[in-house]
Amino acid sequence: MRLTAGPEHAGERLDAVLAGPLGSRTRAARLIAAGSVTVGGRTVIKRHIVTAGEEIAVEDDAIDAEKPPTAEDPIDPDAPVAEYRVAYEDEHLLVVDKPAGVVVHPARGHWQGTLAQALEGTAAGGEDPWRAGIVHRLDKDTSGLLVVAKSDATHLALKEAIQRRDVEREYLALVEGRPTARSGTIDAPIGRDRHVRTRHSVDTDVPREARTHFTIERVLPRFTLLRVKLETGRTHQIRVHMQAIGLPIAGDAEYGREGLLGLQRQFLHATLLAFPHPVTGQTVRCESPLPADLAAALEAAAG
Repeated sequence: MRLTAGPEHAGERLDAVLAGPLGSRTRAARLIAAGSVTVGGRTVIKRHIVTAGEEIAVEDDAIDAEKPPTAEDPIDPDAPVAEYRVAYEDEHLLVVDKPAGVVVHPARGHWQGTLAQALEGTAAGGEDPWRAGIVHRLDKDTSGLLVVAKSDATHLALKEAIQRRDVEREYLALVEGRPTARSGTIDAPIGRDRHVRTRHSVDTDVPREARTHFTIERVLPRFTLLRVKLETGRTHQIRVHMQAIGLPIAGDAEYGREGLLGLQRQFLHATLLAFPHPVTGQTVRCESPLPADLAAALEAAAG
């Protein structure tokens, strides 16, 4: 999508100018932050002040990945509803244990069978009704815990808690090789890869702060099981950071080697989620054990 800023846009912030064409200012800000928007051929921040005559471009694949399904998109009324387990629920929110293979919300190529659609009537909040209540995401083939809001107020409070880094998120990841220390921190900005636009990378023109902490959980002959804690939440962050230090996640088709240990996906599981309840202030803490396919791969790695 390309547009030329007119006199009526002069002096406005970029995210405000794109709010109309993209449907909301929040969506515009997401795409700008992801490096999918350029002004005059270069990436800028959402607070960029637009000048009349500037050429603004938004990548088509990014628009498609963010857009809700429409009447033109293929919808099968008999498609199965996404399965999930509820780890915690009250009148304000729920914590969902998502299985691998489930997409969190509709996007290009995945218009139905998503978690957001399965939660219709339960989840609520946020500016996008097609993914109501969704506060954060997990990749399709990453299993585990995520929190979902039931109201606008709870959704906003949880988003702010994530921004303040009050939400504790821990993962179990089986990686090829072994770290040089029992624990460590990867502090390397991430953005869209310079060469492969479908990937994210530390080799990027649009770096965004990213920090990942890890501790060795179990040492195996050719692999290491890590407990990984996110400080930030960039797209594919753990997968990108592990690849960057030469320890790709086992079975990762995008950033490592597909099919290791009989895996049909990357060995990455969101095992712990803890946060202060936005209404009561009490700590909500949920844990999820390794699903069967990852437990089997771990056993194979030990043998």
